[in-house]
Amino acid sequence: MKATKKTLKVSFSTQKGGVGKSTITTLIASVLHYRLGYNVLIMDCDFPQYSVSNMRERDKKAIMLNEYHKKAAMKQFQLLSKKAYPIIRCKAENAIEESVQYSNQTTIVPDIIFFDLPGTANTKGVLTTLKSMDFIFAPMTADRLVVESTLGFTKAFMALPSGEHDLTKQALWLFWNQIDGREKTGLYEIYEKAIATLQMNIMDTRIMDSKRFRKESDHIGNSIFRSTLLPAEHLLLKATRMDLFVEEFLRITNL
Repeated sequence: MKATKKTLKVSFSTQKGGVGKSTITTLIASVLHYRLGYNVLIMDCDFPQYSVSNMRERDKKAIMLNEYHKKAAMKQFQLLSKKAYPIIRCKAENAIEESVQYSNQTTIVPDIIFFDLPGTANTKGVLTTLKSMDFIFAPMTADRLVVESTLGFTKAFMALPSGEHDLTKQALWLFWNQIDGREKTGLYEIYEKAIATLQMNIMDTRIMDSKRFRKESDHIGNSIFRSTLLPAEHLLLKATRMDLFVEEFLRITNL
């Protein structure tokens, strides 16, 4: 009997707002699902804004109203014959249970499930759900308050006592996001020395800043960046180094 491959549980999680966790979740999910052929599921637990599921609604409207996006969607479906990845709204405390329930009922079992969680650890269910992840990726910007907050939370989280259902081999990786090309690289080296002394993992790829990361919607003009229905275009991925980030993400997670 053929063994079934384990579904990976992943969360881009941080305790600081505005560092791009929902955007990166969407970008990675869309590249994996639509371009690389993985089966993806997103559990949108970011109550009450539910950023990812609201983005899906905007994407549907954009495809109907924008001729460029409409043609791209038709071409993609003809090439892949693959449906859009599901996005399930839920509360953080129910996320694991609902993801298991979905996986048991669907004919297409996800290769990877992304959990988009609220940005505050004291929200009910957040820490318990994070403890159930195979991989946690924490974005940081080169801001002292962001770095101190992220490192403080990460250190405290890793020191939490294990529960009955916690994973014994959980990996947590930090990474730099929204890099300003004008910033001195020495700043990052100083921060990374501190990270090394704390024995934390940090990714090699640094994601470059782009106004597209902060825009509410990227449906204006003939290009695609942040979308739940279409993958970001190669040139835009390359300009932000998201292409290299995806490659490193795949190596780390061993997908």
